[in-house]
Amino acid sequence: MTFQYGRNGVFDMSLTGTAFLVTLLLIAIGATVATLIGWNRVPGPRWRRHAARVGMLIACQASAVLVVAAGVNNSFGFYTSWSDLFGHYDVPAESTAAPVPGTYISTHATVQTAIYRGIASGLTGRVLIWTPPEYDQDQYRDSRFPVIMLLHGSPGGPEDWTKGGGIPDRLAALMAQGVLDPAVVVIPQTDPNNVATDCTDLPGGQHNATWLSHDVPQMIQQHFRVQDSADGWGLAGFSTGGYCAADLALQHPHIFGSAAMFSPDDFAGDPAAVHDPRVRAANNPVTLAGSGAPVSLLVATSVNDRYSSPANANALYRAARWPTEVAPPLILRDGGHNWGTWHAMFPAVFRWLGLHLTPPHQPLPWTVRQPDAKQAGIFAQTLTPPSLTDGTGSIAAPPSQSPEPLLKPATR
Repeated sequence: MTFQYGRNGVFDMSLTGTAFLVTLLLIAIGATVATLIGWNRVPGPRWRRHAARVGMLIACQASAVLVVAAGVNNSFGFYTSWSDLFGHYDVPAESTAAPVPGTYISTHATVQTAIYRGIASGLTGRVLIWTPPEYDQDQYRDSRFPVIMLLHGSPGGPEDWTKGGGIPDRLAALMAQGVLDPAVVVIPQTDPNNVATDCTDLPGGQHNATWLSHDVPQMIQQHFRVQDSADGWGLAGFSTGGYCAADLALQHPHIFGSAAMFSPDDFAGDPAAVHDPRVRAANNPVTLAGSGAPVSLLVATSVNDRYSSPANANALYRAARWPTEVAPPLILRDGGHNWGTWHAMFPAVFRWLGLHLTPPHQPLPWTVRQPDAKQAGIFAQTLTPPSLTDGTGSIAAPPSQSPEPLLKPATR
């Protein structure tokens, strides 16, 4: 039987231990036996006997539900400890380390949703966009903002970040506290056309990586005042989205300069999503970390997360070779594969990500920046973005005389 030593000097049964499950099972059996024995032995008037019998039935049902809940939790690891269940986490304050472009639908007072068909990939998916309050303020009217692109898990959708993740409110709070500089938040569907590929391009198949690394950034860059260099674009993802964040940053460092991962899936890839082992191997972030991509990465997970082990995080950390920089993993002692754990990580992880993003700035008009390791070959110039809409509910197509998009995908 598994026990944990409690803070008050006594031994406590762990949430996922055999002792706790057996105790609940014995309670359920006891409640059932007591009900059978006492059903016709309750003294007193009729109303008292009926009330007692209802109480017996409730006790039986409740104890049975607790047994099933504990068993399911043990199997899937939703909550790994009592601290995790009640939301108490010990987290450091900082980490050490040509078609119509889209149709906008109102889904939130401050969030816009685009149903977008990518030009390069030909895929269609949802993209949620949030702009910070500063975006509409006079002093920032000529500024270009960094972008934080959030990637969801699988199965799932962009709305997971708004419902479970509390986005944009939680990020807005971090920005108001000065933990993050103002940034545009973009949440694309990682499985456009409702086909999941671990965010990779499948040979002869669907090109989800092209959708995420070319089509979505191009659409955002054309219609919002955002930065055009890799140090102005950061990724963050949870679960499968965490795997995607690492893979996309390492393979497209000219687009994304940094990536943070909340409990990423095993970096070996998912055979159910990508059947060809050669494709999985070619997209393994542990292998890619030694390829010389000029990006910064951070992995956050917990000791007891069975879907995202510390060994997975440490493998990426050890595999990194300059100029790839992987911060020491942020590993919680408590926590599971759930939003409670990831919420506790938000301040430290997003602070780290913010430190790797260029704050809102106003580049001088028609100037060429000196290229560095991340920006070689990228031509930077100040542009006035086209109008967001054309009055029909669709994003206005960019003017024919506009220069090419500032974010250019790698030649394939």
